[in-house]
Amino acid sequence: MQVKPIKIAILAMGGEGGGVLADWVVSLGEHNGYFAQTTSVPGVAQRTGATIYYVELFPVSAAPNDKKPVLSLMPMPGDVDIVLASELMEAGRAVQRGIVTDDRTTLIASTHRVYSIAEKTAMGDGRVDSDALIQHAKQAAKRFIHFNMAKAAEDAGSVISAVMFGALSATGVLPFSREQFEQTIERGGVGVKPSLRAFDSAYSRVNAAEDEPADDDKPALPDPATVNPKHPRVAALVERVRQRFPIETQPIVLEGTRRLIDFQDIAYGELYIDRLDALHQKMRADDYLLLSEAARYLALWMSFEDAIRVAELKTRATRFERVSQEVQLASGQILAINEYMHPRVEEISEILPCQRLARWLLNPKSWGHRVLRSMTGKGRVIQTSSLRGFMLLNTLSGMKRWRRSTLRFQAEQQRIEEWLQRISSHATSHPALALEITRAQRLVKGYGDTHQRGLRNFATLMGVLDQYPDRISPDMLHALRDAALADEHGKKLDETRQAYALV
Repeated sequence: MQVKPIKIAILAMGGEGGGVLADWVVSLGEHNGYFAQTTSVPGVAQRTGATIYYVELFPVSAAPNDKKPVLSLMPMPGDVDIVLASELMEAGRAVQRGIVTDDRTTLIASTHRVYSIAEKTAMGDGRVDSDALIQHAKQAAKRFIHFNMAKAAEDAGSVISAVMFGALSATGVLPFSREQFEQTIERGGVGVKPSLRAFDSAYSRVNAAEDEPADDDKPALPDPATVNPKHPRVAALVERVRQRFPIETQPIVLEGTRRLIDFQDIAYGELYIDRLDALHQKMRADDYLLLSEAARYLALWMSFEDAIRVAELKTRATRFERVSQEVQLASGQILAINEYMHPRVEEISEILPCQRLARWLLNPKSWGHRVLRSMTGKGRVIQTSSLRGFMLLNTLSGMKRWRRSTLRFQAEQQRIEEWLQRISSHATSHPALALEITRAQRLVKGYGDTHQRGLRNFATLMGVLDQYPDRISPDMLHALRDAALADEHGKKLDETRQAYALV
């Protein structure tokens, strides 16, 4: 029987130790009677494409006349024994490339997500469903090992490559013992103890890991029974939510209230409850879905992202803590955070507390507009980890006390009221259409050009609704919204309008 090499593909992003893992596999083979060869093909960027490390192992005893075999330089579809992916989307990419097959491949992947550029820049929620990825991977692979390896590495104080190495050992697909795997780590001589802890953690989890679900990174909604704020006005708001809204909708309403108090102040949270309560009175009492979606999207719209909000979020202590944890900042290391900002004339003018000055700056014919445009044309880099950069953005975030007097605030409140009125007018007579009108708010997001494009598409949808009130069905409005989310330039939306003869 002809002996074939063992073929291993490792897909990892920058900084995740994919090269270390490949080197460990090579060292494991070479110290235990195998020829080993590794190659790598780097991705374009850290998240538009991972680096693929490819390793082939061939037993020395099977080489004729002690000649070295000719090994392949890259993985080929249908011809890979083991695939290790440091993140769930990379496992999906491996399946898509055809290097994972159900008659041969053992797939080992972490279930945590690092969202791709395409997912982050989508007009709507562009995230790929993690559970769907897992199901596809299960069908594609002969055996699929998956759990949150990033969390396991963090708990062990190590890196994900050590966890993946432990999972690889536990599968038993390589002809080496656990001791031989551990000796490979020890020979490396760097971070041996934490790497062995991570290795042991992964080894013990593999048998139970094959049925582990994807990680749900959605924040948990508050339990109404456990929310007991000390501030009397906030406590009154919470009690009002308990008294005025069905128990099924209270968690999302409370989260929306918390978000808007954080965005502006308690009075703004009270306005949110007033608006939602008024809408609730005009819909069917048991229409929990419409009320929940209205609570969700009203909170999102009322907490719109102006320059003040962006500056506030970028200077919060919790953000610095999160970034430090993500980069695994060690004691004594210095962290520098650079913000790449490109504010437009409109974004600066619309947050000024003096509306007369704001309108003058927005006038393209004014010299103030020309000066401001020349100052903002190239954008700038602000280092929020420095005192100067932090104070600049912190001062800008402090302008939220005057937000109510800005042009942007007034414009957004008018748009919100018009949107709520449309929902109210259909809430009883046509609740399915009211639900689609509510969800159309997904188009209005972000700031700058993203916000302008989304707002333009939203206005198009509402214009079609007003122009053809007797022809628009919920399915049609849903299709129009999906078309607007699929193409930021509006071409897909125009095509869909033409298909429905809504032009």
